[in-house]
Amino acid sequence: MNFLDKVIAPIAPGWAASRLKSRAVIQAYEAASPSRLHKAKREGRSADNAMNFAGQSLREQARWLDENHDLVIGLLDKLEDRVIGADGIMIEPQPLSADGTVNTKLANDIRRRWAAWSIKPEVTGIFARPELERLVLRTALRDGECFGQLVIGKVPSLVHPNPNGTAFSIETLEPDFIPYQLNDVSKGIKQGIRHNAWGQPLEFMKLYDHPGSTTGIRFKTKPVPKERMLHLAFRRRLHQVRGVSILHGVITRLSDIKDYEEAERVAARIAAALGFYIKKGEASAYDEPSERQTPRYIDIAPGMIFDDLRMGEDLGMVESNRPNVHLTDFRNGQIRMVAAGTRSGYSSVARDYNGTWSAQRQELVESWDGVTVLQQWFIAHWARPVYRQWLQMELLNGLEIPEGVDKDTLFDAVYLGPVMPWIDPVKEVKAWQERVGSYGASHSQWIRASGQNPHEVFRQILADSEFFKTHGLEPVKRTGGNGEEEQDDNDDADGVSKSDADDE
Repeated sequence: MNFLDKVIAPIAPGWAASRLKSRAVIQAYEAASPSRLHKAKREGRSADNAMNFAGQSLREQARWLDENHDLVIGLLDKLEDRVIGADGIMIEPQPLSADGTVNTKLANDIRRRWAAWSIKPEVTGIFARPELERLVLRTALRDGECFGQLVIGKVPSLVHPNPNGTAFSIETLEPDFIPYQLNDVSKGIKQGIRHNAWGQPLEFMKLYDHPGSTTGIRFKTKPVPKERMLHLAFRRRLHQVRGVSILHGVITRLSDIKDYEEAERVAARIAAALGFYIKKGEASAYDEPSERQTPRYIDIAPGMIFDDLRMGEDLGMVESNRPNVHLTDFRNGQIRMVAAGTRSGYSSVARDYNGTWSAQRQELVESWDGVTVLQQWFIAHWARPVYRQWLQMELLNGLEIPEGVDKDTLFDAVYLGPVMPWIDPVKEVKAWQERVGSYGASHSQWIRASGQNPHEVFRQILADSEFFKTHGLEPVKRTGGNGEEEQDDNDDADGVSKSDADDE
């Protein structure tokens, strides 16, 4: 018993016993007991309280690193490539007919309208949809979150830039537009978002202008209902209202890497500038103090012979251990930890692709799980809501629904991000041939695994076949994995057809 327990025991023995029991449980875990070597740092605040103190600082530090740190720039660029890709999130409409098959006519009409709207989907008319999605993802990962206001119908002073006249656009907003510091318990406003008693967001308190701007309306907000606001937030804890930067756990390490590399570069530059020195003899051998002697200028050239030493002088070379031979190993070790803390792959972040095919593929497969998680997160909170709201507006804009279409499936679609790249296409093709041939996968899955749209590929195949027939051309023969022409399925290994063998 400590002093406090002794005081409590006569007054409330049950409380004192409970304190002793709890202390015994805590001490049963070594990690719970602070020591000279283990500081036992703890976090008892709620997620929102932690973000109140750290959210804005983390966001601003991450932005600075994205502007000034080549490693962070490359990391976020690679996540853009992997999660969104050059063509953005691919969407295949899947409206079904009454017999359960995809209604091709309606699907093609939706796909054509979606492609036209994707040219200018946001209010400024500057970004195409793939570029906009990459910027939204980068903002959400770097800053922790990104907002998007759905602007629907006629709005004063706005002309929707969509070429097909659809009255629907997106206003993308950095997280600064929803102020962290806006809290009002009486109104249920927490960190700029009004919630009900169950924690469901009701309204977003949006600033009229960016708080970091030198012009515009400062610190005045307007409520935006949740039905008109997208919130792509990267959360690490339950009950967390605002998002946190994906770099939050590696910011210190990234800063250390940058400072260390800078110090090594300066040391290497100094070492490269040093040449040799002349060591003087005893002072008594000189008639006048050395500082009064006329300085000597030596022109250094390859293969030169220096024979201008005076009595008592010696020539010494400046030896340098820069650049540090262990710099690369140390830096790569730090980058591995950065990749581990950001759902990235070491090879992609460090641009170090040494290793066997098996090792590279193993790393790619494991790191791609993190990419898939980010893809589904982006699709759930951004791509799918945008597509469904757009399709709702298209139905009002004259999109005709053919007879026999199951209206419950109008909004059904397949959402696809970039697929895992192939390290060795020959081996990958062989594997897919085995899967499709043994009915373990479909041709459509195979085509999607190569990053293509199955409907577009099949359409082109049919067009090619018609063109070959019209012009009397022979299609390219199918080949096996070894490059040899495949035998017909009805032929046996000896080249004799099965029907002929049966006749014999």
